[in-house]
Amino acid sequence: MAKLNVNPTRMEMTRLKRQLKTATRGHKLLKDKLDELMKQFLEIVRENKRLREQAEAALESAYQNFIIARAVMSESTLAEALMIPQQSVAVKVKNRNIMSVNVPVFDFQKEEGSGDIYPYGTAFTSGELDSAMNSFSDAMEPLLRLAESEKTAQLLAQEIERTRRRVNALENVMIPNYQETIKFIAMKLEENERASTTRLMKVKDMVLKKTIEEKRKQDEAAHA
Repeated sequence: MAKLNVNPTRMEMTRLKRQLKTATRGHKLLKDKLDELMKQFLEIVRENKRLREQAEAALESAYQNFIIARAVMSESTLAEALMIPQQSVAVKVKNRNIMSVNVPVFDFQKEEGSGDIYPYGTAFTSGELDSAMNSFSDAMEPLLRLAESEKTAQLLAQEIERTRRRVNALENVMIPNYQETIKFIAMKLEENERASTTRLMKVKDMVLKKTIEEKRKQDEAAHA
């Protein structure tokens, strides 16, 4: 703790007390915000884990089936079958606010050319390729949701770090400094008040002594 470099006056102490009250209120609000941010962050992390597991399971199945398809189909036939994609995804990015943090929301829609996901005929392709295409299609939504979730978690983590620094600055620096300075000014004012009281008492004693001396001289003059 370190006291601020201010003049030890009552006006300054009143100003510091107002600032201490504001800092204390701000500290409470930031602590509440930090708690809510942590709660939201943990929920998103749990959702992130679920989406990752779902996407990884779909991709693992897709790659396994695709490897088998490559083994049973010629390279030229496989390349020809996958030459023209049948399905695409249109993505629009919007924002939503979580505790003053703007996070992305992916609004996406699958666009299919002819009602199914296969860009090839089934006469010269294997069933494993069909399974791989199905698995890739199933992985699309969790992958997009995962990207949205991870970006949200990243932005919240940054805001949590900023808020934590502010809370620590208020809690460990600003508020203790205000308290220490107010305490110093109060002690200084009390010291000045005691000194003023002592001076007043001395002046009072001097005035009283002078009054008594003058009265004594008047009495002596009256009896002379």
